[in-house]
Amino acid sequence: MKRHILKGNICTSGDTNEIKIYKNSFLVCIDGICRGIFEKVPSEYCGIEITDYGDMIIIPGMSDLHVHASQYAYRGTGMDMELLDWLEINAFPEEGRFSDMEYAACAYDIFADDLLKTPTTRLCAFATVHKDATLYLMEALEKRGFHGYAGKVNMDRNCPDYLREKDVSCTEEWIKECSTVNIRPAVTPRFIPSCTDSMMEELGRLCEKYNLPVQSHISENKSEIELVHSLCDVEFYAQGYDRYGLLNDRTVMAHCIYSSDEELALMKERGVFIAHCPESNMNIASGIAPVRKYIDSGQKVGLASDVAGGSDLSLFGAMTHALRCSGMYWRLVDESSRPLTFEEVFYMATKGGGSFFGKTGSFEAGYDFDAVVLDDSNMCHPRQLSVRQRLEKIIYLSDSRNIHAKYICGNRVL
Repeated sequence: MKRHILKGNICTSGDTNEIKIYKNSFLVCIDGICRGIFEKVPSEYCGIEITDYGDMIIIPGMSDLHVHASQYAYRGTGMDMELLDWLEINAFPEEGRFSDMEYAACAYDIFADDLLKTPTTRLCAFATVHKDATLYLMEALEKRGFHGYAGKVNMDRNCPDYLREKDVSCTEEWIKECSTVNIRPAVTPRFIPSCTDSMMEELGRLCEKYNLPVQSHISENKSEIELVHSLCDVEFYAQGYDRYGLLNDRTVMAHCIYSSDEELALMKERGVFIAHCPESNMNIASGIAPVRKYIDSGQKVGLASDVAGGSDLSLFGAMTHALRCSGMYWRLVDESSRPLTFEEVFYMATKGGGSFFGKTGSFEAGYDFDAVVLDDSNMCHPRQLSVRQRLEKIIYLSDSRNIHAKYICGNRVL
């Protein structure tokens, strides 16, 4: 089992309002679990190999709560469209290509390789309706050391014939055939407009039968919400999931831009996680999510890249977009809504989103040892910066070259 110690400048969230910084300190990993941060190596850990990263910065691994692995190939395309048109013209044709296993394997290997070069250690990924391709995605992610969930998408209406399913039988076969240990299945209705009541009912049955988490979309776009009301007898969008048992403390719902107070109250009562997707919300003109409202009301909130609505796999990008969007929301929509702070978005990317996967996203004793080592030596500056200042510059200005090493459950994967 893995027993090692990392030395460097360690940064981790205390809570939403604080980033704790430990200069030139030691981070202890025993059997894939963090034992804490120390100024000096405790006597019980003497003799364990130390990897000295010098002046580099070490942060907890980050959790991407919503990413479409199957859409990675066409990120940066169709950014002049709204959601429903974007799906018809871009998403559905691309996802149709995953019936070809050769194409699917190539696309998913590229996605998984590029994801290694980001600060992400945990993720919730959407695949497509194709069983074999989804199994390949799960194997590709596990092979590279990732932990998290992947979902075979379900659709039986408002989609092309080549993606339309008759029922959930293929999804149940996929669940039974999953053999990966660290990448587990998640029930994945694309969203209510693409799933009939009968399919949603059957997905709820699978969720209960196999004790699975759920991932989907909600209240992202005004036209989407109007379509939901035309298809379902609901007071608000979330009821369309809740009536089938698909809202609980193992559910991630992406977006929530236009969620009513009643909808947010129901999601909070059920313990649902909100995946904030700021870049995607801007790129396809969906809107600005009121994230300050979520945080202040005690909702569970994490960050997401939402590729290919988002163009950047790195959650550093999601952090910067979240800060910008909250500032614009404060300036243009509600001046009583304070903009997010750097400390808050760092928490959302690490401990906040990580809590969906259990004890991850922090260097507290007992947490899974997920760590990212950042090298900013190529980012020259005319004055001496504090560790906190350096961390902020890395988040805003770095690229894959600054990801020096990455550990997941104590295993070095990069």
